[in-house]
Amino acid sequence: MALYSAGVEYGIHCLAFLVGNHGDTREASVRDLAELQGVPLDYLAKIFTKLAKAKLVAATEGVRGGFKLARPADEITLLDIVNAIDGRKALFECREIRGRCALFEGQTPEWAVEGRCSIHGAMLTAQKRMEEALAQQTILDIARKVGRKAPAQFNAQVDTWINDRREKKGTANAPSSDDQIIPITEICD
Repeated sequence: MALYSAGVEYGIHCLAFLVGNHGDTREASVRDLAELQGVPLDYLAKIFTKLAKAKLVAATEGVRGGFKLARPADEITLLDIVNAIDGRKALFECREIRGRCALFEGQTPEWAVEGRCSIHGAMLTAQKRMEEALAQQTILDIARKVGRKAPAQFNAQVDTWINDRREKKGTANAPSSDDQIIPITEICD
């Protein structure tokens, strides 16, 4: 079982798509981001509510409105996104079984439960290191990694794809058969 929900993955991918060519920000609707990535719209809308509440994205006004990053991409960490979507989660829950040894016959000695459980301490250290690693990576870092991996024209194609849909608000949003969109699955780790 994964520690973090699928929503965290969806959220990180969406925010990476809101980073433009030069670290600037794009605007996109939740519907367009859901269609772009093939993820459930209703679920993504709930994720964006959480991201907005955490002030990671801001809604834009108008018929062609959507969302954009609320802060510069180099100031939004993966830990910010994880905490906004899933909340703070403990990696491990200590159940204090160290005091239940059958040899204690119901009379747990003080030494057995004194101080923090060694296993719990190791798990807290692991969680701290994982959170530090997430806090060191920004959404700009992720967008740049994708940008280095993708063909040069991909970022421009994303801009065109999103802008075409913004322009067609209220009309059919299906891409034409001659669109040459590179599937996101080809560029994501």
